[in-house]
Amino acid sequence: MSMPAKGNAVLFSEMTPPDDGEDAFNTWYDSHHMPHHVKGVPGFRSGQRYKSPAGPHYLAVYELDSPEVLDSEEYRTRKYTPDAPTKAMLDSMGGFTRYIGNEISFRARDDAEAALDAGVIMAVFFAAPSENWSELIDFYETEHTPMLLECEDWLMVRHMEIVNFNPEPYSHLVLHYLRDISAMDSDALKRSRETEWRKRLGEKAWYDPLFVSYRRRGARVLKDD
Repeated sequence: MSMPAKGNAVLFSEMTPPDDGEDAFNTWYDSHHMPHHVKGVPGFRSGQRYKSPAGPHYLAVYELDSPEVLDSEEYRTRKYTPDAPTKAMLDSMGGFTRYIGNEISFRARDDAEAALDAGVIMAVFFAAPSENWSELIDFYETEHTPMLLECEDWLMVRHMEIVNFNPEPYSHLVLHYLRDISAMDSDALKRSRETEWRKRLGEKAWYDPLFVSYRRRGARVLKDD
């Protein structure tokens, strides 16, 4: 029986290849880096790559059993003593971010495993004070997420507590899986932004979300391939 592709945590990593090295970067990531992590590190379930529509900026999202997977000897050996091709490539990249998210909850419109392969992923970052965490989570789980999933192209919403960050000290990450970017023009999204609860949150100084979106690139790498 195949292992589920979806985990209980994610490693969310953005990067920008050098101007003259995008093809080499993609070859390295597709054929070496991601397969070696997913298939070689216990606790990695799958991985998916994405590309920004705004330029040569890339995202990789790895599905993990838990954040503790990244404390394992196998992963730490790969991270801190990379092989020569990996070290050379990492040294040439810019725009690097690394966020580890521990899943608080998720809700899918239909099937969560299928939703993972949505055409677009939108990430929303929050830097919420600890005393406002429960308010943020309650808003998303009770009102906002159910309203978004009324759109047939809004496939899944996942709520993450960020347990390790680089570079920005965000507290929470919400991952939205969209069939297509046109979901951002949906009536469901418009209605969700007009509720009294959403307006109250919007008046708070800490409620200042950062939105980034990427299009899926290539096929998901699975543990059992």
